[in-house]
Amino acid sequence: MSSGRPVARLVSPVIVRLGVMTALMAAIAVLGVVLSTSAVNYLTHDLQPAAAANQNVYQDLTDMSAAVQAWSSSGLPAAKDDYQQALVRLPADEQRVRQFAQGDNELELLVVRQERAAQEWITTYAAPRMQAKGGTPMTTQQARAGSQLFDAIRSAHQETTAAFDSRVRQASTDASFRLKGTILAVVALALVSWWLVSRSRRRLTTELTQPLLALEAVVQQMARGDHDVRAQPTGPKEVRAVASALNEFADGQARARAVEGRIQNELRTLDTAKDDFVSNVSHELRTPLTTIAGYLELVAEEFDGRMQPRHEKMLEATRRNVTRLKALIDDLLALSRAEGRGTDREPVDLALLLREAATDVRITAARRGIHVHVDAPEEVVPVLADRAMLHRALLNVLVNAVKFSHEGGSVEVGLRTTGATAEVMVADHGIGIPAAEIDRLGTRFFRASNAVHNEIAGTGLGLRIMQTIIDKHDGDVVIESQEGEGTTVTVRLTLHPDRVPTPPLHELVDAEDSLAVEAANGLVIEDPAELDPGLPRIVPAFPRRS
Repeated sequence: MSSGRPVARLVSPVIVRLGVMTALMAAIAVLGVVLSTSAVNYLTHDLQPAAAANQNVYQDLTDMSAAVQAWSSSGLPAAKDDYQQALVRLPADEQRVRQFAQGDNELELLVVRQERAAQEWITTYAAPRMQAKGGTPMTTQQARAGSQLFDAIRSAHQETTAAFDSRVRQASTDASFRLKGTILAVVALALVSWWLVSRSRRRLTTELTQPLLALEAVVQQMARGDHDVRAQPTGPKEVRAVASALNEFADGQARARAVEGRIQNELRTLDTAKDDFVSNVSHELRTPLTTIAGYLELVAEEFDGRMQPRHEKMLEATRRNVTRLKALIDDLLALSRAEGRGTDREPVDLALLLREAATDVRITAARRGIHVHVDAPEEVVPVLADRAMLHRALLNVLVNAVKFSHEGGSVEVGLRTTGATAEVMVADHGIGIPAAEIDRLGTRFFRASNAVHNEIAGTGLGLRIMQTIIDKHDGDVVIESQEGEGTTVTVRLTLHPDRVPTPPLHELVDAEDSLAVEAANGLVIEDPAELDPGLPRIVPAFPRRS
C-alpha cells in the first residue's frame, strides 16, 4: 500500500499557485494604475493646458483686433491700453503652445502657421493702425486687407484647435482603455484564481478532508462503544500515521479488555471462594464456640460461690473473649451476606425503622447513662429497601454512636426529607475520629487509634457492613468527625412516595427474647435494673411462654 504524500506536498502547490496569482494580479493592478495615471496626467497637466493656451492665443488676437477697431474709430486711450496688454500676453501663450507642440510634426506645423499668420496681421495691419492718429477712419482697402489677414489667423487657429481636440479625445480614450484593460485583466486573473482554488479545493477535499472526516467518524464510533471499528489508512502520510496509531490503540484496548475480563472472572472466582471460606469457617466456629460458652455457664453455675477469686477472673476473661469471638464471627457472616446477596426490596417506612433501631440501642445506652433522642416525623417516609439489611445498617450506626460516646452523654438521631431524598443523621459527642484516619474508615478491620487506646471493644467491621448495605440501596454515607468533639454520620436514601409501605405484622415474642437484643458490637442487652439498681426495671410487655 502506498504510504501517501505528506500534507505539505498537497498544500504547498495550492499556496504557491495562489501566491503567484495574487502577485500577478497585484503587478497588473499596479501597472494598470501607473499607465492610467500617466495617461491622465498627460491629459490634465500637458494636453489640456496647451489646448487652453492655444485658445488664449486666439483670444489675445481677438482682443487686439477689437482694440484696433476701437482706436481707429474713437481714438480712446483705453483702446490702446487694451491692445498693449493683449500684445504682452500673446508671446507667453504662444510659447506654451510651441513647447507642447515640439516633437509633434503635424501640430508643430499648424502652430507655426498660426504664429506666422498672427505675426503678419500684427506687422502689416494692427501695428500701423495703432501707430496712426487715433480716430482716423480706415479706408475700405485697409479694412479689407485687415479682414483678410485675420481670416487667415482664424483658419489657422481652427486647424490648430481641431488638432488639439483630436489629441484630447485620443488621450481620454487611451486613459479609459488602460483603466478598463487593467480592470479586465484583474477580473480575468481573479476568475483564473477562483478556478485554481476550486480545483485545488476538490483535490484537497478528496485527498485530505475526506480521510480526516472518516477518521473523525471512526473516533466517534469508538467513543460510542463500538470497539470493533477500525480506521482505514488512506489520505496523506500524516493522516495514515494517525489512523495506524488509532488502530494500534484500539487493538491495545481490546487486548486490555480481554485481560480485564479474565482478571474480573478470576476475581469473582476468588471472591466467591473467599465468601464460601468465610461462611464455612464462621459456621464451623460458631458451633464449638456455642458449646464452649455453654460449658462456661455450667461451670459458673456449678461452682457459684465456691471459686477462688483467681479462678473467677480466669472464667470471666474466658467468657469475655468467647463473646468477642462470637461477635467477630457474626460480623464476618453479616458482611459476607451483605456483600454477596442481592437486595429484596420492598416499600419500607424509614421513620418507623429508625425508631425501632433507636429502641434497640436505648437499653444498652441506658447502662452508661446515655440519652438517645430521636427526631423523626410521624408520617410515613417511604423508601425501597431490604428491611432486615437496612435495619442492620441503621443499628450499626446507632451502636457506634453509643459505643463511642462518653458516659452520661447524648446521641441525637434525626430524619428529614429534602426533595426526593431522605437523610438520616446520627450525631454523638464522644471521642471522635482523628482527622488523618477519616479516609480509612470503612476498611475491613480498621479501628481508630483513639478507640484502640481507650480499649473500646469492636471488630472493625460494623462501618464496612453499614456502607455495603447502603451501597446496595443506591444510597450514600457522609461521615464528619472531629477528634474529642464527636462524629456525625449522614445516610441518604431515595424517597419513593408512590410506594407507600403497608404496616408491618409483628410476631409475639418472648419477653426475655425482647430484652436479649444482640447489638452490632456483640454486646447482649440485659435488664438495666439488674446491672444498676438505680435504673428503672423493665416490665415485659408480653406474657412468658412456658
